[in-house]
Amino acid sequence: MSAGLSRVRLCLCGPTPPIAPKPWTSLLCLGCRPGSSGSGQPIADRRHAAVQASAASETRPADRPAAIGMLGGGAIGDAPTFQEAIARLQGYWASLGCTVWLPHNTEVGAGTMNPATFLRVLGPESWNACYPEPSVRPDDSRYGKNPNRVQKHTQFQVVLKPDPGNPQELYLGSLAALGINSEAHDIRFVEDNWESPVLGAWGLGWEVWMDGMEITQFTYFQNAGGSALSVPAVEITYGLERILMTLQNARHFKDIMYNRQITYGELFLQNEYEMSCYNMEEANVEDHWTRFELYQKEAMMLLEKGLPIPAYDCMLKCSHTFNVLDARGAVGVTERSNCFAAMRGLARDIAKSWIAKREELGHPLGLAGSPAIGNGKSASAGDDARVDMVRNERKLSPEDCRSFVLEVGCEEVPPEDVASAAAQLKVKVQNMLKRVRLRHEGVEVEGTPRRLAVLVKALAAHQAVSEEKMKGPPAKVAYCEDGTPTKALEGFMRKTGASLDVIIKETDGKGVEYVFANVRDEGQHTSEVLQAELPSVLREISFKKSMRWNGDVAWSRPVRWLLALHGDCIVPVQFAGLTAGARTRVLRNSSPAEVNIESAEQYLDTLKGNGITVSISGRRQLVLSAIHEEIGSLGAFIPSAIEQDLLEEVTGLVESPTVVVGSFDDAFLRLPQDVLVTVMRKHQRYFPLMRKSDPDTLLPSFLAVANGPLDEPTVRGGNEAVLQARFEDAQFFYNEDVGQPLDAFCPKLAGTVFQKKLGSLLDKSERVESLVEPVARAACLEAAVPVAKRAAKIARADLATAMVTEMTSLAGTMGRHYALMSGESPDVSQAIFESVLPRNASDILPTSPAGILVSLCDKLDSLVGLIAAGCAPSATADPYALRRTAYGMLQTVISNRVRLNLRECVDLAAGIQPVDVAEASRAETLEFVQRRLEQLLADKGVQIEAVRSVLSERGLDPYLAATSAEELAAELRVGSDSRLSRVMTALSRPIRIMKGKNVEPLPVDVSLFLLPEEEELWQACEAINSKVDEGMPIPLFLERAEELVDPINAFFDKVFVMADDASLQQNRLALMRSVASLPDGILDFSELPGF
Repeated sequence: MSAGLSRVRLCLCGPTPPIAPKPWTSLLCLGCRPGSSGSGQPIADRRHAAVQASAASETRPADRPAAIGMLGGGAIGDAPTFQEAIARLQGYWASLGCTVWLPHNTEVGAGTMNPATFLRVLGPESWNACYPEPSVRPDDSRYGKNPNRVQKHTQFQVVLKPDPGNPQELYLGSLAALGINSEAHDIRFVEDNWESPVLGAWGLGWEVWMDGMEITQFTYFQNAGGSALSVPAVEITYGLERILMTLQNARHFKDIMYNRQITYGELFLQNEYEMSCYNMEEANVEDHWTRFELYQKEAMMLLEKGLPIPAYDCMLKCSHTFNVLDARGAVGVTERSNCFAAMRGLARDIAKSWIAKREELGHPLGLAGSPAIGNGKSASAGDDARVDMVRNERKLSPEDCRSFVLEVGCEEVPPEDVASAAAQLKVKVQNMLKRVRLRHEGVEVEGTPRRLAVLVKALAAHQAVSEEKMKGPPAKVAYCEDGTPTKALEGFMRKTGASLDVIIKETDGKGVEYVFANVRDEGQHTSEVLQAELPSVLREISFKKSMRWNGDVAWSRPVRWLLALHGDCIVPVQFAGLTAGARTRVLRNSSPAEVNIESAEQYLDTLKGNGITVSISGRRQLVLSAIHEEIGSLGAFIPSAIEQDLLEEVTGLVESPTVVVGSFDDAFLRLPQDVLVTVMRKHQRYFPLMRKSDPDTLLPSFLAVANGPLDEPTVRGGNEAVLQARFEDAQFFYNEDVGQPLDAFCPKLAGTVFQKKLGSLLDKSERVESLVEPVARAACLEAAVPVAKRAAKIARADLATAMVTEMTSLAGTMGRHYALMSGESPDVSQAIFESVLPRNASDILPTSPAGILVSLCDKLDSLVGLIAAGCAPSATADPYALRRTAYGMLQTVISNRVRLNLRECVDLAAGIQPVDVAEASRAETLEFVQRRLEQLLADKGVQIEAVRSVLSERGLDPYLAATSAEELAAELRVGSDSRLSRVMTALSRPIRIMKGKNVEPLPVDVSLFLLPEEEELWQACEAINSKVDEGMPIPLFLERAEELVDPINAFFDKVFVMADDASLQQNRLALMRSVASLPDGILDFSELPGF
């Protein structure tokens, strides 16, 4: 072992070993970045050496056969054993400069919690380490029965600080050390961001998938201990059991070969069983609460003494103690909130103390410098760099118009961010080119997970000439008495670049004489303009979540290379510490992995020749065509909603789509179909297939979209194995759940917080149940009360089931299924399902009376309670999804034509909250819901003026408001010569007269009428008032109100309202008030155009 490692060290910083170079030829190891003491040896060679080192470090019996026989359904062959995998990873990362750390000596829930990660990512010191970490999660206790889940699993943790510049390539090298051939497998980085509220830590990154199986969490730490990290760190966390089950083709964790003689189960199965018994049954709750308090107290004492390391150990003990209590079901609403607050506070204080202590010690490990990524030069190297330098010195002649391409090369950007950045770039580049006077024939922006490409057609090689007459200071202050220029004129000439002989005087329109200069700007070469402008354009791109990796630049994911070509000339744009060249990276399993682009015109074709489709729509069409070809041969179809939803996502996850057909054991079809579809669609991004001849029947087949050329049987087998494991998990959870009726899960809701001030989910369920009867009366749904009350009582019980705990999107779906299995009526079961609807803006809506009622009560309780508890959404955050809740409630009410008064319903919900709901809070809730109603109607295309006009008067009755807004919008479309226009014109005069007037509400006194027009208007008003009610349709109201048009016009032709006689004026104002109040409760004319 030592000889092997010694051999590696000699080749790391010495001569290149005599092996064929792999792709990644210009990437450097941790110890040999430019400017370091190493040799700068290519990472391909270092990685090969590291693989040799890790292989040499294994202990193999001399007489070990080449393959082990079948074990538990799997064959190990040449795959590493569990301990060999640890040795290989340890040897690989150690050879690249990582310190080999040890597992921590107290329970941790993840490798992240080892001080080697949580504490060492804090502060400015360098730190590169690797270590295996047994991770204990009591809630995952399954007594060893679940083939894919254990309460103590092993992670292999790698921390790289600062970012080495090529962590993904280093990681892929580690997979090679494990014997994984990246050219055969589908290895992808799929967005998965990480957060630990207890540790005050979060980061952005990915799950790493191999043939659909998540094998690693890859994260760029951004915050820890509640503060932004001064030096972001890379965290790589391997799930060893999962990886080894895949490599060894093991069907159960117990069948993993730990070494060549002993299985994992022989070592740990008894441990799993006994610790599960302890975690789930035997752990003494009272003693654990005492331990939590003691560990918390000890940690605080240690912090006071300036000892953050033992304090952190005590915090870890708090965390594990809490996890055991949680597994025992002993954590209530208040306890959970208090424990989380205590641990979060400890983590924050420990982090501050650690940072201060390391500063006090003078940062013994040395300060982390910014990695030299590019050093302000092109990303190319060697001969390619010299070629780029020559191309960089060339410029197109001024009369040339050539294509331009800017490629921003990144680590995998999430699909949503690719689409957003592409849209932003297109607008910003178009505006920039117009502003800087660069002619072109069109801008397009395309993107893949690893690149954003700005493509400009026929871009001019030089700015257009500009001539502008610029105004200077007044002539009287521009010249001295002797005619020489003053300081003011000299400043103007400097600003414009004009000489004294071209300065002229002219008089403006007010007779004041000014000096002017005709300024001609010949412009700059396009390359110079783009170098100055494009960095700002790139810095202005915004993302929902951005990250830093080195320096202060923030982007969706790290930018690793830049390409910029105008024709065949390089435009050396600088951004994120990189300088653009003419080289791009292609698929990671290609050889070579970098290629040269000869000209901007050849960019797309060159990438296409390397298997990459840059066009988003082009990739989408490739996927769609391949899918339809496959399902045609299988006699299958994909439901359109699933196809469209998944198509967009998988298009954004690949650069070179390859569709793979897989299958699964049809025995799993006995599980609820919704479970199988959810696993395939949501968790694996597979397309489930339905039988064409029987559209309700799921086929035991699926389609996966992989990336790039690969070994199809290997990838198919891997994806099938992943799906088998997922379905086995689902089968395990299902079997756990069906052993008891649905209502038996209700008591477990007491341990789940809904909101700190509003209690548990059980409290919420009880409130919803109590709301059913009064809300039913308010909504005229009394007949549904018996069914709705039973459904409300158990509607949230499925949240405590194992299946929904694992797959939260199945809430309601599993509730319906388990309710039917428990003997509940179909009506109750359907109401349980409908209680969670709609789950998004395009989802189906409740249709049964009981389902409508339970859904309405649940959403009313959430809105009223959460707003009263101070959880109303802000402009940037809506943690309880209240906007969606209100929107969904309104969709349900409107689609089912439910008539109700929102104020009455809000008051009913307010009366049962565990917090005081003041009048101001009720008003806030009503306003919030009405804003969502305005948005809903606007989203449906209803003219906004019609919406606001109706909501002013009918906003408390959503269904009436919605129908009225649509009716009013239809009247508005008729135009100016319409009944609406005539009525509005006539009524506008009395409405304007009364606006702002505080007139005493006296009755109209007919004895004071002096003119017949007063009598006629009053009689017409009284007659129409008897025909108008607040719930009438808008067209009918306009038909009735039109009878007032002539009397109103005649009145204003003859009658002066503001008469000198006070009693006469008051009576006429009373008449105006009667006429102006006619549309009250129907619409507000003042909101309409033309009023």
